Amino acid sequence: MDYMLVHVAITACIAAVAGAAAMIAMRPLRTARQAERLARAQRDFHRQRELLEAKFIERAAATGKPRGLRWVDVEFDDDVLYARDRKSRRLKALVAIEVSFEAVEGGGMEEVEAVSRVRAATAEFIHDGDRWATQGRVYFNLAPSAAVKYLASDLELVAEEHVATR
Repeated sequence: MDYMLVHVAITACIAAVAGAAAMIAMRPLRTARQAERLARAQRDFHRQRELLEAKFIERAAATGKPRGLRWVDVEFDDDVLYARDRKSRRLKALVAIEVSFEAVEGGGMEEVEAVSRVRAATAEFIHDGDRWATQGRVYFNLAPSAAVKYLASDLELVAEEHVATR
C-alpha cells in the first residue's frame, strides 16, 4: 500500500516538473508570436490610419461632448503609443490630438472665452484581433503616456512609436 502511494507521488512530481519545463521551453515561442502579432497590428494601423482618423472625428463629434460645443478641427500627432486592455486583452493605439471647438448656437457656451482655445487630448483606437476600429473615445487633458498611467489598473504599456523610430 505504501509502495503504491510513493509511486503515485513520484509520478505526480515528475509530471509537474515536466509540465513546468514545457511551459518554460514554450515561453520564447509565445513571446515571438506575441511580437509578430504586435508588429502586424502596428503595420495595419499605419495602413488604415487616415481612414481611422476620419472615423474617429466623425464618432467623437457625434457624442455631443463637450456639451454646447461643435468639433471644428482635429490635429493628430504622428507618434503612437500601444497599450493592452488588462481585461479584454485588446490592443489599443493612443494618439495625441489637438482639438478645436466652436460654440453651438443656443448651447450656452457662446460667451465663454475658453471655447476658442485648442484642447490637448488623446484619441483611442481599438484592435479587435483582426482589424482596427474606433468608437470616438477621447481622453481630454491627457497625453497618451499620461492616459496609460491614469488608467494603469486597466491598461498596460506595450510599445511606443515615435516618428524618428519608424
